[in-house]
Amino acid sequence: MPIDFVRAAVALAAARGVETEGLLRSVGVAPDLIGQDRARVTVEQMTRTVRELWRISDDEMFGLGARPVPRGTLRLICFGVVGCPDLGAALARFAEYHRLAPGLPMMTTTTERSRARLTIDVSGLNDPAHLMTSFLLASAHRMMAWGIGRRIPLRQVEFPFTRPANAADYDLVFAAPLVFGCDSATLVFDSSVLLSPITRTEQTLIEWIRNAPADLLARREYGTTLSEQVRRILSRGLTGAWPTGEEIAQRLALSPQTVRRRLGEEHTSITRIREDILRDAAIAALARGEETVEELSGRLGFSEPSAFRRAFRRWTGSPPGSYRAGV
Repeated sequence: MPIDFVRAAVALAAARGVETEGLLRSVGVAPDLIGQDRARVTVEQMTRTVRELWRISDDEMFGLGARPVPRGTLRLICFGVVGCPDLGAALARFAEYHRLAPGLPMMTTTTERSRARLTIDVSGLNDPAHLMTSFLLASAHRMMAWGIGRRIPLRQVEFPFTRPANAADYDLVFAAPLVFGCDSATLVFDSSVLLSPITRTEQTLIEWIRNAPADLLARREYGTTLSEQVRRILSRGLTGAWPTGEEIAQRLALSPQTVRRRLGEEHTSITRIREDILRDAAIAALARGEETVEELSGRLGFSEPSAFRRAFRRWTGSPPGSYRAGV
C-alpha cells in the first residue's frame, strides 16, 4: 500500500497528541519512511496502524465523524444484519441503525432500472486527506461481497474530491471506473445483486471481525486495467521464469505492439510492472525479517546484493535496511 495512507493515519494520531515516532515503530514502520513519497507498506503494517488508531481514539471512525462511534458498535450492528434474508434487506436494516449510532455516516440505497446506488453521506466528516471516505467506500464494498459470499462487480465509484496523485492505486481497490469531483461518495452496481441471499452466520462473522481490518485492506487481484492483467501474468516470475513480452501478448490474445501501446496509455510498461512486483515482494520479505539481504537478492534473481540494493533505493528512495522488521 502507498505510504500516503499511513501518513494520513499518523496525522490523525498527531492531532490527538500521540507521539508519532513511537506509534510508527510499534506497527513496524520506520519513521523516516513517512517523508519518502515512493515508500510502501504491507497490508499487515497498515492493519496494525488501523488497530492502533482504533485503540487510541476508542472510536470506529477514528475521531473523524460528527460524533464518536464507540468501538464494538459495528460488531453489534453486523450481528443484527447477518440474519437478513438478502443484501437489499441487510442494507435497509443497516441504515435503520443510524438512529442508534448517529456518529455513523448515513447510507442510502436507491435503484434506477438495472442499477443500484449505495451512497454514503460523508459531509459531516473531518476528512481533509480523504482517508475515511475511501476507507468507508472500500469497506462497504468488501462487507457486501463478504455477506453474500461472492464478488460484486462495481459499475462505477464516485468520489466527492478531486483526483488524487495515487489514483492508480484506487483501481486495485475497486476494480471499476472511477469518477472524481462528484457530489457524493457512491458505489454503483447491478440492482440484481440486492436479491442475493446473505450466506454468512454469526460464527463466520465472529471470525471475520477477529481478523479486521485485514480483509478490508487486502489486495484483490481483479483490477480492470491492462496493467493489472499483465501484473497477474508477470507475478508468476517470482516462482519461476519471467514471461516474455511475446508470451504475455499471446496470453492476452493481443499483439506485442498493442500491449506496449495500451500500457503506454496507462503510463506504465512491462518493465515497470515487473519492477513493481519485485519491489512489493522485497518490501514484504524485509518486513517479515526472515531472510538476509543476500538471500533475498538471490531469490529475486539479482546477480549480487549490491545490484539489489541499488534497485531497491531506486524503487523506494530508501535502503533495504529501512524496511527491516523491528525497526
